Amino acid sequence: MGLEARFLLGVANSALGRPWRDRLDTAGAAQAMAIAQQTGLSDLLSRVLAGRGVGPEAAESYLDPTLRALLPEPFSLTAMKEATQRLADAVRKGETIAIFGDYDVDGACSSALLAEFLDYCGTSRLIHIPDRITEGYGPNSEAIRALAARGATLLVTVDCGTTSFEPFLEARRLGLDVIVLDHHQAPEILPEAIVVNPNRQDDVSGQGALCAAGVVFVALVALNRELRQRGFWNERLPPDLLLGLDLVALATVADVAPLTGLNRAFVVKGLALMKARGRIGLRALADVAGLNGPPRAYHLGFLLGPRINAGGRIGDAALGARLLLMRDDIEATSVATELDQLNGERQALEKLMVEEALGEAYKSLGAAEEGACVLACGADWQPGIVGLVASRLKEIFGRPAFAIALSGDIGTGSARSIAGVDLGKIVRAAVERGLLVKGGGHAMAAGVTILRDKLDDFRAYLEEAMAEPVAQSRKNSGLAVDGLLTASACAPNLVEEIEKAGPFGSGNPEPVFVLPEHKIVEVIPFGDDHLRIRVQAGDGARLELAAFRAARGPLGAALAQARGERAHLACTLSLDHWGGRARVKARLVDLAFCLKGVRQ
Repeated sequence: MGLEARFLLGVANSALGRPWRDRLDTAGAAQAMAIAQQTGLSDLLSRVLAGRGVGPEAAESYLDPTLRALLPEPFSLTAMKEATQRLADAVRKGETIAIFGDYDVDGACSSALLAEFLDYCGTSRLIHIPDRITEGYGPNSEAIRALAARGATLLVTVDCGTTSFEPFLEARRLGLDVIVLDHHQAPEILPEAIVVNPNRQDDVSGQGALCAAGVVFVALVALNRELRQRGFWNERLPPDLLLGLDLVALATVADVAPLTGLNRAFVVKGLALMKARGRIGLRALADVAGLNGPPRAYHLGFLLGPRINAGGRIGDAALGARLLLMRDDIEATSVATELDQLNGERQALEKLMVEEALGEAYKSLGAAEEGACVLACGADWQPGIVGLVASRLKEIFGRPAFAIALSGDIGTGSARSIAGVDLGKIVRAAVERGLLVKGGGHAMAAGVTILRDKLDDFRAYLEEAMAEPVAQSRKNSGLAVDGLLTASACAPNLVEEIEKAGPFGSGNPEPVFVLPEHKIVEVIPFGDDHLRIRVQAGDGARLELAAFRAARGPLGAALAQARGERAHLACTLSLDHWGGRARVKARLVDLAFCLKGVRQ
């Protein structure tokens, strides 16, 4: 057999420079067949499930994940028992509890989730979300002093606090006990607090994939149980914790947590809850964002999440948490509209910063674009947007990327990673080496603070630390394809069937299908750098696809060359419910010329 037999349709080098491979090897194909035979599911859905490691015995439970089966014993998380008892004491004694959250979606959702439970208990609580520019990430002593002055005796940090040594010493000095509910990677030595974090080094719960809101939800399960045992619910009904799963789902998707196991159950149940539009703040946000039809994981990550984040990036960081707790429609619509406007401003700033970052990245990488990672800096960049810039650099260059906003001698930055490269671990090691003032995160994203004169040393360290994992990631890279389809097969009922294996996202990749040898009839620009492509199959059936942010890149160039020719088109499929009618939306993700066509 020739070399090209290893590649799907012989595609060794696509328009985006990737080999195409069948997601299923011989064993995977056999597993897909077994799923279809034992469950009666279609061949296509069976292939999708097998491609995500699901066996015949687990197929039905995978399609209907339940919290009952997947939720861990809360006390399996290290320090959860101590945290639960201290929280229960505070609720019973009527103490004022201060919630200190991060300024992103996970922080907002975590803060709202905990606040909502405390409100139901009739417990006095305060929420503080730090300003990204003036306060920076995580607890700070000044804010803690202000919370203590307002009567707080217990401080609970959510989505932050695992490395907050000095601020917690100040909290102790002021008489505040401290509980941390976090998920970021932790150093061996922890601050003086009750730290509940499945990623602390002595935690063996196996729940390290949870976002902070997931940790908070598990903590509330434990607290609810403890209050029941103490007789707190004897005279009232306990809260329905499942009503908070919309917040857990939103945080899980927005924080790019892997959609496997418990996380997937959280998102499945949370999306079902959002469909009922019961939470006033999310309903208002969905309306201003133009969300039509049932919510999907995509909407959480690309419509709702960015708008909540916009407050923390360039506006009032507390807007998101406030919106999620609102009970008044008019007030919620007003705040949602403000967040929508801030998101528009954010998009404009992001576009300018990405253009500047690209110029610096190309210059630092050189003509050959060599290097394990990308690091770009800017003196006038908005610190709240550097994470988005890092994401775009990662997409464009296919390697981990850092974007750093410089102000005087200090740089504040964010980083995004690729599969197989643990960014949080690498950043923590850089802190321990003295290359960073501070830094932390998880496998796919991290934040850093760095002195300007350390940039060159940090860049050299990154190249050394990332060389091997990035090389391995590239070796394993390529476009994994779930199946071959024709334009006529891309119907709403087929997409509905595929979506049973969702929600798709990190850890549960969206299925990719190839339309083989379809003629490219039209390529039409629209919006900002997007393309609309109309293709035709050999039987005359037509389909329209969209290629986003592609007009000025290699995919756009390939489409221009292939116009009027036949090509293999890799795409993802989803449903649009505009006007109350479901129609298929196809998104082009790659293209390859047919071996007998233009060129290979």
